[in-house]
Amino acid sequence: MSDAATPGEFELIRRYFMQDVEHACSSDHVSPHQARAGVVLGQGDDCALLAPAPGTRLAVSVDTSLADVHFPRDASAEAIGHRALAVNLSDLAAMGARPRWFVLALTLPDVDAQWLEGFACGLYGLAREHDIALVGGDITRGRELSITITVHGDVPDDEAITRHGARPGDLLAVTGTLGSAHGGLRAWFDGERDEHHPLVAAYLRPTPRTSEGMAIRQMVSAGLDISDGLLADLGHLCDRSGVGARLEASSIPVDQALVASLGAQDALEAALNGGDDYELLLSLAPKHEDAVRQTLETLGGTLHVIGQITSEPGITGVVSTGRGWQHFHASEPSTGATP
Repeated sequence: MSDAATPGEFELIRRYFMQDVEHACSSDHVSPHQARAGVVLGQGDDCALLAPAPGTRLAVSVDTSLADVHFPRDASAEAIGHRALAVNLSDLAAMGARPRWFVLALTLPDVDAQWLEGFACGLYGLAREHDIALVGGDITRGRELSITITVHGDVPDDEAITRHGARPGDLLAVTGTLGSAHGGLRAWFDGERDEHHPLVAAYLRPTPRTSEGMAIRQMVSAGLDISDGLLADLGHLCDRSGVGARLEASSIPVDQALVASLGAQDALEAALNGGDDYELLLSLAPKHEDAVRQTLETLGGTLHVIGQITSEPGITGVVSTGRGWQHFHASEPSTGATP
């Protein structure tokens, strides 16, 4: 497409990222979807006007996704749109926050109408599933595809799940199986292009645990989502809480499809260090285990107890050769956890 025929920034926004506005009533300028999310004024002005619920605190998080760093550029546009929002929604889930609004900054190397339609489909599909409204953003031209999303949520005063509440004697638990996303990425590198393959789907289309986080936020003492790998993220929780942890390797849940693909030992390594799982890692008092488990089961989820919080610093109980994902340090060796 020639530059003369290429739509400009504002036309691209109108075509692909103002779907709610196009369905808005002319009298109030917001759609029913936006109204449910507390949008007073959405796209079209210099700023969106948003109405937090009384008695709540705002939870805000931002993530940037780069082609061939955070997702394969040859994945479908719909999967890329889904994944870009899902990883941000997972941050809200980790805090027990209700999704409300998000803004999008999109850098495109060129304009591809079919790709943009697919991307918007994946983005809006997940947004409507979680009742979060797109309220603004920006599109620009650049050499590499880059997607930056800032999400906003709200959580009742003093009910947010944080990383600093874990106490010795608490149980450590996760909301689902681990390592499958890493297995999916490896399968993709090996040539698997079926996005419905269970491991590939775990990587490209993660499920943010927003409903689960909101439902259990008053029953857990600390938590976060697993984006960098179990060991790395557990280390963050322990550091913030001033505690240690002992894991039970045999209790760490892995999907049988992952074991079949990688073998038992590599599947465990993927669970410990693979990252991109976006399950919740939780610390909870033993007396709350049954209530948390039952609550998650009513939502179609699971709870797997994988260890315990200790007063001694460090993570013990497993042996690992990895360290989890870190930008700028991805190839550095690590001693991992100790047995």
